[in-house]
Order: sequence, then structure tokens, then C-alpha cells
Amino acid sequence: MDINNFLLFAFASLMLNITPGNDMLYVASRSTGQGVRAGLVSALGISAGCLLHITAAVVGLSAIIAKSAIAFDVIKWLGAAYLLYLGIKSLLKRRSSPFHLPGRMDRLSYSKIFGQGALTNMLNPKVALFFLAFLPQFVVLKELHPQMQILFLGIWFNFSGLIVNMLVAILFARMGNWLSKSPAFLKWQEKITGLVLVALGIKVALSTRK
Repeated sequence: MDINNFLLFAFASLMLNITPGNDMLYVASRSTGQGVRAGLVSALGISAGCLLHITAAVVGLSAIIAKSAIAFDVIKWLGAAYLLYLGIKSLLKRRSSPFHLPGRMDRLSYSKIFGQGALTNMLNPKVALFFLAFLPQFVVLKELHPQMQILFLGIWFNFSGLIVNMLVAILFARMGNWLSKSPAFLKWQEKITGLVLVALGIKVALSTRK
């Protein structure tokens, strides 16, 4: 894999992972309500749940590649369109209140928090869509072992998300109330992420025409 291609993937993955969603909300809620350890355990659970999406991507996309390169190109085109849609949606979105944390959550054992984190990620359809639309853009068919490329990219995406969620756990354990009420906390994230997604979608669309 070309180093520039990987760096683009790593940067775009980071932008996607810092965009608030169900996973980040769960980590923030656990960390605010039960302390930093609970937040870190929930982040580990989410990372474990993401392994299911990685496995599905490796098996499913590899099977499509083996059967038809044209079908895989169609997925990349649809993925480019999806990335453009997400980017434009993020740029145009007006958020009135950034983060709604539950007032009080029951204290749970770390094993239950871990399990809930894993389920939160496994049952999140947005994660599956990201893997279907995002990862294929960086797979080089002319290189050997595309399934290993998918596995590597998926693991890196998951690692990036784990680091982000761990930082979220630490921040919300210390400043949860202030962060959840700050209008500027999420605004810059969504705008930057929107720009990255639009640029990535355009890059993919143009590159597939060569």
C-alpha cells in the first residue's frame, strides 16, 4: 500500500472516529456516571465489538473481489457517493445542543459494561455502512492479497477509534458536565469531518475514472 494512500486513510479514519455517535455517547455516559475506569472498559468493549465488522468486511468484500472486480468497483462508486452524502450532511447540519448525556445510569460491573460496549458497536448499522463505503476506497486490486489489505485497514480503523474513545473516557470523567453543555465542543468536529468526507468522495470518484 502506498504510504500517501495510507496516511490519507489514517487521517480520514481519525476524523470519522472523533465524530460523535452511539459509541462515543456510551463511553462518555459511562465515564461521567461511573468514573474513568468504567469509561475505559466501555471503550475496550466497543473495540471488541468492532472486530465483528472487520471480520464481515474481510470475508464479504474478499468474496466479492474473487467473483467480480466490476462488482467491487460498483461498491466503490456507491461508497464515494455515500461519503459525499455524509460530508455534505455534516457541513449543512445545524446542531442546537451538542451532547445529551443521561442524567443517571445504574452502576454496573466492568464485565457488563464491556459487554454493553461490544453490543453497542456490533448493533450499530452506521459502523457497518462505514466499513462497506469507506474501506473499499483504499483497497488496491492490482496488489496481492486484498483480504490482507482489508484486515490491516480495519484493524487500524479500530485502533484509531479505541484511542479516541479512551481519550473521551478520560476527558468526560474530568469535565463531563462542561463538555456536554458546550456548543463549540462538536461544531468544529462535524465541519472538519464534513470537509474530509467530501474531499475523499471527490478523490475516489475522480480516481475511478482513470
